[in-house]
Amino acid sequence: MATNKQASIRYRILDNCLSNPQKRFSFQDLLDCLDTELSEINPNHKNISVRTLREDIKYMRSPEGGSAPIEIYKQDGKSYYRYADKDFKLYNQGLNSPEVQQLKSAIEMLSKIEGLPQMGWIQEMGAKLEEVFFLEKTDQLIMSHDNNRYLKGIEYLGTLFHAILYKKRIRIKYRSFNATKETIHDLSPYHLREFNNRWFLFGWNQEYNTLTNLALDRIIAIEDSHLKYIENDSWDFSAYFEDIVGVSFNSSTLEEIQIWFNVKAAPYVLSKPLHGSQKVVSNDENGLIIKLDIIPNYELETLILSFGERAKVLSPESFKNVMYARVKAMYEGYG
Repeated sequence: MATNKQASIRYRILDNCLSNPQKRFSFQDLLDCLDTELSEINPNHKNISVRTLREDIKYMRSPEGGSAPIEIYKQDGKSYYRYADKDFKLYNQGLNSPEVQQLKSAIEMLSKIEGLPQMGWIQEMGAKLEEVFFLEKTDQLIMSHDNNRYLKGIEYLGTLFHAILYKKRIRIKYRSFNATKETIHDLSPYHLREFNNRWFLFGWNQEYNTLTNLALDRIIAIEDSHLKYIENDSWDFSAYFEDIVGVSFNSSTLEEIQIWFNVKAAPYVLSKPLHGSQKVVSNDENGLIIKLDIIPNYELETLILSFGERAKVLSPESFKNVMYARVKAMYEGYG
């Protein structure tokens, strides 16, 4: 490789262009890419000449330059440049250009999560990726997440994340919705979970001798605890929520619940199952009947109620009565 630093940077930029299978590069496109990237590095950059680009391509093709298999191909009557070997990379970075672009996009999405003051390294990582891999820049929004940046309690996410990561015991001043006064929870934090645009913390409460679930929007303050952190050797949170909808456990008993949906709701339920255990019992002109092997809880009740008159619980009788009581209370409220 050439020892000239400026030339070395150009070769890296061209290497990224020629190894990118998702975009076509004409000779002019290569010139434009070089000028754009070099201008980002040096605001006083002067445009690359046609002669310089030709010499760069010639050098990269040579044994001294890495024997890059650069080919010219025709498409729609125009000439484009690429590597004949799709797996070739002059500067082997372990990841190809599209993979690196996807990694940067993921980091950018993480950096947009509000309330993570200790996560400055995420923005730094994105900038570093741009610098090292000469990534394409775009102002276009490609993906978005339904995130409420004004959600109360989200400012604690960073603190709790680090408490879990570094196994630090914490004291939480907390007040639930129906409580008349504050309570103190001395927790060994284990897991953070988001559901229905709310965040929840799961941790071991030694005073209650149980796993505790706290909503972040009800937290008043968090302090360090002087007590020893208790390791989690009882719960696998990758499987912990498999038998429920949401985050709350009313019991530990699985039940088979059958629910009817009218024909208008059926396509939605089939395309977006209520739960991973969902199975179709019947689907005809009378509507859709599904069954769930699930632990009933408040979140499941609310999910079914969200379908209004388009859904009805068929069995078991105990859960059907719970739903009937809630529907009756709604009816009386409107009456």
